[in-house]
Amino acid sequence: MKTLIVIDMQNDFIDGSLGTNEAQAIVCNVADKIRQYKNNNDRIIFTRDTHFDNYLDTPEGKKLPVVHCVKGTFGWQISDKLDTAECEIIDKPSFGYTDWEKYDFDEIEIVGLCTDICVVSNALILKALFPNASISVDSGCCAGVTPESHSAALTTMKMCQIDVI
Repeated sequence: MKTLIVIDMQNDFIDGSLGTNEAQAIVCNVADKIRQYKNNNDRIIFTRDTHFDNYLDTPEGKKLPVVHCVKGTFGWQISDKLDTAECEIIDKPSFGYTDWEKYDFDEIEIVGLCTDICVVSNALILKALFPNASISVDSGCCAGVTPESHSAALTTMKMCQIDVI
């Protein structure tokens, strides 16, 4: 079965506290990709970066002192421009989700935000856990913190035998 993993397409990363023009520009592409997978009855999993009120006191918050994706806030929610109906949603407290091994994957496509942080982290974790699975990242459905770091993350994933389309 094909699985689409949509990484952190949340309001704070699109047009909120950590939003970028590049993130805003991919929302329609991601929505189209989700529709394609739904039309084929494929599995779709969303991840949600999830922090709490003490974010600034955490190791991540000390290195990135911008409050974002606090559970229950508008910024934490997945964009309402994306259809999450009948999809699984995973809350993850760090860049990479560490419980992927409970799944069974043959073919994975990854899209979302940010290419250079959470997308690359999850892609590499998935590649390590499922070395025989086909794993791809749609570069037109991802955006990084900067265009340069987006490109660097895509290069890193290519070097680790993840297909970049």
